[in-house]
Amino acid sequence: MTSKPIDTSRPHPARMYDYYLGGKDSYPVDEEAAERVISFLPAIRAAARTNRSFMNRAARLLAERGVTQFLDIGTGIPTEPNLHQVVQAVNPQARVVYVDNDPIVLRHAEALLRSTPEGATKYIEADVREPEKIIESAKEILDFEEPVALSLVALLHFVSDEYRPYELVDNLLAPLSSGSFLMLSHVTGDFDPAGWDKAVDIYRKSGVPAQVRSRDEVARFFTGLDLIEPGVQVVTNWHPEPDQEFADEQVPLYVGVAQKP
Repeated sequence: MTSKPIDTSRPHPARMYDYYLGGKDSYPVDEEAAERVISFLPAIRAAARTNRSFMNRAARLLAERGVTQFLDIGTGIPTEPNLHQVVQAVNPQARVVYVDNDPIVLRHAEALLRSTPEGATKYIEADVREPEKIIESAKEILDFEEPVALSLVALLHFVSDEYRPYELVDNLLAPLSSGSFLMLSHVTGDFDPAGWDKAVDIYRKSGVPAQVRSRDEVARFFTGLDLIEPGVQVVTNWHPEPDQEFADEQVPLYVGVAQKP
């Protein structure tokens, strides 16, 4: 696999997210921008950590329901357990396709490709705004005649309305068979509009088309799908673990999982 050079002159959301999680795959420019966000939005760290936990819970739930194929767009820098590790622990034959457009993720792709012998993983360097490219490449591993779980976790808040995010999601879901799933998480400004206005401004000045959305706007991504209970919720209220962190904290992240009828 080849990739474009890593641009260390501007912050990148994948590297900032890694910094929020306490990772080491960031540069000073990312850390400076992340610290500015943290200074007026300390809940961003909790959002990052609870988001990872949601991904694990949702992927495990779908694997336990018999889903064996996963298309994860906006993968980010690998953080164990990665999605394939979660689902292959349930079913070693599970197949996972990862998609990201950050060259630093490509550098770490080897960690994403350590599949079980029975299963398979693949990495595609692409942008969510290239749905046709993603689908065609994913078909090398995934059987689109069978259900696929489409994972758009912590991604769509980096797709502003000018890029027609609802249409993008529809285009990604369209080729998936009946019985497929959408698992999605999205930050919101509902609980701190002023703080998130500042955060969005930092991202946009870095060239990232960020946009937070309300609960109703997040729910719109599930139009035409059958939501799994308890529907679109703040992350800490969606199938919480008994010992979860941040149980009493208002984490600014909506999540949901829904099935294509």
